[in-house]
Amino acid sequence: MSSAPAVLEATDVWAGYGGPPVLAGVELTLRPGDAIGVLGRSGVGKSTLVEILGGGMRPAQGHVTLGGVPVAKTPRRKRKDVKARLRTVHQNGIAGVDIQRTVEETILDAFKEARKAGRTTSNDVEAALAVVGLPIRFVTRRVGTLSGGERQRIAIARALATRPDLLLLDEPLTAVDQSMREEIADDIRALVRTDGIGLLVASHDVRLLDRLTDHVLVLAEGRIVESGPLREVLRAPQHPDTQALVEALPDVVGGQPPR
Repeated sequence: MSSAPAVLEATDVWAGYGGPPVLAGVELTLRPGDAIGVLGRSGVGKSTLVEILGGGMRPAQGHVTLGGVPVAKTPRRKRKDVKARLRTVHQNGIAGVDIQRTVEETILDAFKEARKAGRTTSNDVEAALAVVGLPIRFVTRRVGTLSGGERQRIAIARALATRPDLLLLDEPLTAVDQSMREEIADDIRALVRTDGIGLLVASHDVRLLDRLTDHVLVLAEGRIVESGPLREVLRAPQHPDTQALVEALPDVVGGQPPR
């Protein structure tokens, strides 16, 4: 993992929905060039963590900062900058986007937002689509006519087009065909490496995490309970949740489940 100064820091983050805490003191640091996976069973709080890291939800306790600036309560003068530097793509795709707009208009809007925040971008919609395996003919499609997988891909293209400092992905390719998923993941990984974008991917898809990330954090019981290179974690899982994930897989990246 990178030794560069921290960009995104989560300190003692707690969150819940009225019952037992979903997150209970999570600590996390994401630096430029890092590629970190968050692995855990369904319902363990991965999406909640991404929502808090991206500033869409305030933690009950603790805080998250981007370059020292709070992401959940950003001062007005810093909001454009934080939005341009930190992009989040949720599982549901392009939430909040006008579905009557075309794909081209949707991506050009992201370029415009980035330039208003002082970031240098191109207007190359075709290149943005190519990263997620979509041909240029999609520019005239209206967002509302896209399938779930196509919306997920447009959301990722939109986020990457602005060349953010950090990209947070929450189960990003669940609606994309498996044969395309690996190719798209490889193209995303190549781009974030080239641009030095810090990447965090929350998913239960071990193969996707293997293609996109270098280091994985296992989330269980509201905390990070295990960490390390993905294949090492899967070969010798220490926590019961990690062991259960391994045992549930017919085969594991890098080897068979331990006996």
